[in-house]
Amino acid sequence: MPRTRFWTPSNGLTMLRFALVPVFVWTALQGTVAWSFAAIAVFLVASATDAYDGRLARSRNEITDFGKIADPMADKALTGAAFLILSSQGVFPWWATVIVLVREWGITLWRLRLLRRVVHAANRGGKLKTTLQLVGIALALWPMDAVLGSLVQPVGVIVLWVAALVTVWTGAWYARELARA
Repeated sequence: MPRTRFWTPSNGLTMLRFALVPVFVWTALQGTVAWSFAAIAVFLVASATDAYDGRLARSRNEITDFGKIADPMADKALTGAAFLILSSQGVFPWWATVIVLVREWGITLWRLRLLRRVVHAANRGGKLKTTLQLVGIALALWPMDAVLGSLVQPVGVIVLWVAALVTVWTGAWYARELARA
């Protein structure tokens, strides 16, 4: 049963992730190599909060209704902003970003709609999708004019394509499961 207390360390990490989204966007849009690396650092810190907040909540028995709602929204805000930035910079195509974002927000909203009746936790496919997205984004943000840029960024784009395929596949799986709920 979820606890009703709002201020928990795990919810604090989720709120930190929300707060880091505009910092990430601002740093990513500055257009220099140094700021690009700052954006990658902010993105990685925000990503680390995603990896840690759920485990922390479960280990402390501090799962809250707020956390169930805010955590996936913070995830989508961070990755969505990153996909939009990568498309605006010509690193990843717009049409693929739109497909990923429609899947991400569609499944998230559907899951939130059903939250009172049933909680659909992320499965292995969802965790793989998130990991691929986070790794792909971090690598694809690497500036081309930096050391190893012509190697790192293309590898990131390849990982993003794999992540996009897994995103669509897991979206279809979740849609099927949620339709049964």
